[in-house]
Amino acid sequence: MEIVRYDVDKEADPATLVYTFGGAEAVASIRPGTVVSTWTADCYGGRVRSESDMATQVTDTRYINPQTGPFHIEGAEPGDTIAVHFCSITPSVDWGVSTTIPLFGALTATPYTAMLHEPLPERTWIYDLDVSARVVRYRALDSDLTIDLPMEPMHGTVGVAPPLGEARSSLTPGSWGGNMDTPEMRAGTTCYLGVNVPGALLSLGDGHARQGEGETCGVAVETAMDTVFAVELIKGVPTPWPRLEDDTFIMSTGSARPLEDAFRISHADLVQWICDGLGLSPMDAYQLVSQTALTPVANVCDSNYTVVGKVAKSHLPGFTGYAGVHDRLRTLAASIR
Repeated sequence: MEIVRYDVDKEADPATLVYTFGGAEAVASIRPGTVVSTWTADCYGGRVRSESDMATQVTDTRYINPQTGPFHIEGAEPGDTIAVHFCSITPSVDWGVSTTIPLFGALTATPYTAMLHEPLPERTWIYDLDVSARVVRYRALDSDLTIDLPMEPMHGTVGVAPPLGEARSSLTPGSWGGNMDTPEMRAGTTCYLGVNVPGALLSLGDGHARQGEGETCGVAVETAMDTVFAVELIKGVPTPWPRLEDDTFIMSTGSARPLEDAFRISHADLVQWICDGLGLSPMDAYQLVSQTALTPVANVCDSNYTVVGKVAKSHLPGFTGYAGVHDRLRTLAASIR
């Protein structure tokens, strides 16, 4: 299987990169069934490199999460779905960065939750990454504690252009995907995205060497990534909210505020997906989801919060999502290793 390489200028001025879903011209055209190898910058475009670098001093934090893309998917039209299967996601450097940013995060005052007290202090942590050992090394700033954590690479942002000609910040998740920040977006996962504009305009970025569920402080272990993904086109099948599938689970995402509305979106979409896949009535599917769903919280820090509802395939005998696209893409990915 031939892999198409899309090279990114790693030395480009971060100010020239794309920070939206929608609103940018496609950088390349991809045929369905193609495997693409590319690179994504870290969320700060490589500008935060040491513990003395404060994000607000070296970046404009309104413009973070630079995207690789957008890619025009040949034949994709509104009402279709594209499937993006992650064959591999690997840090391209031996370091990662995390920070606290004033007025950003789940445990501090924000512009949405306005308070009179001072924001939490701004700090920067640098992590050592050992790709061969798959280790992320945490080092405390105020003591000599170090902890080796498992490396679990993922993409925080994956999405297409929104509907109605909108351009949305790469800090924001929604029905188009975007900054969902779910650790489920890892190698071996297929992401299904509804097409809103001709060509879909797929973009990805915001690589994380690892992230806890919820992304509590608002920043994971951010790093540049080498990523290989495969794309397939599913004609005439809409996908209202991003869905994920791996070998074990089907998953639906919801992004909204308040958090319970994100929960409702994800679980309502799970109910509908299972209705379609098993031929159940909505009430029977509602009951099945109620007794089987798991609900990891993806982020509680972005401009919209994201919740993932997931049900094990072992609870869904006879269920096949999107006519088996995930299994076909998984087989394709295995053939290129």
